[in-house]
Amino acid sequence: MPLATSASRSLPPSMVERMTLILDMFEQRSTRLSLVEICTRSGLPRSTAHRILEQLVKLHWLEHTPSGYCLGRRALGLGGHDGRHGEIRAAAAEHLHELQLRTGMVVHLAALEGADEVFLDKLGGPFARTLESHVGRRSYAHLTTGGRAMLAWLPPEEVEALLGKQLSNPARGRGWDLPSLHRELNRIRRNRGLSFDRGEYANAMVGRMLPSVAAAIRGPQGPLAAICLCGETSFAGIERLAPLVAEAAARTSRALTPEVRGRRPAGRSDRAAAASPA
Repeated sequence: MPLATSASRSLPPSMVERMTLILDMFEQRSTRLSLVEICTRSGLPRSTAHRILEQLVKLHWLEHTPSGYCLGRRALGLGGHDGRHGEIRAAAAEHLHELQLRTGMVVHLAALEGADEVFLDKLGGPFARTLESHVGRRSYAHLTTGGRAMLAWLPPEEVEALLGKQLSNPARGRGWDLPSLHRELNRIRRNRGLSFDRGEYANAMVGRMLPSVAAAIRGPQGPLAAICLCGETSFAGIERLAPLVAEAAARTSRALTPEVRGRRPAGRSDRAAAASPA
């Protein structure tokens, strides 16, 4: 009897069992699997697996990213915690607090969700209350210092998959398009992952432009979050404090995924180079 026929007879008969079979493959929060890998491991026909995956994504049990399928917010939220974000916040808490005490500035922790940056934490004393940022707020990732720090750790093709449609709309791009974004991400990569902005936090409540610097917190599959520092100082002052931000991000990365060592941000591909002339 052919192996394929034998395997098909041993497949779980019910839809619930097949969905569980797929979910059980995601053993860690950082696990990412392609459709081909899921079909190979489960023995499910491609069309069946794809149909189940679409339902799991629709119901937020899984998330479909350009680098594969991963656990979604519903799966990560089981057990009375906020899953991936709670784990990141716990790992970063000590380092955020130390960074804020050493600089006296506002410190943000944010994660990348699709094409958005979402704020997970904010520290900074009385001055922090004058900024419009708050926990849970979302911004387009390409518009923020932390968002670009995270995007720089993705392959250029993945950046295009996430943001290509958005950046083709001038209203959403707000001065950015794919070539200009690729150029900026290449600068961040050359600068060891540090993302700078001379006035990203233009804030109506403060009434002035605030320079900022950010560095990504990394996992085996790419960026997990970013730490961003901003405040009432000169751009030169922000540059002097950048090593402290890089240190806080690196220490948080090691706390979350000790196997991550001195990897460099994703390099340019030929396609990205064509899209972002020097």
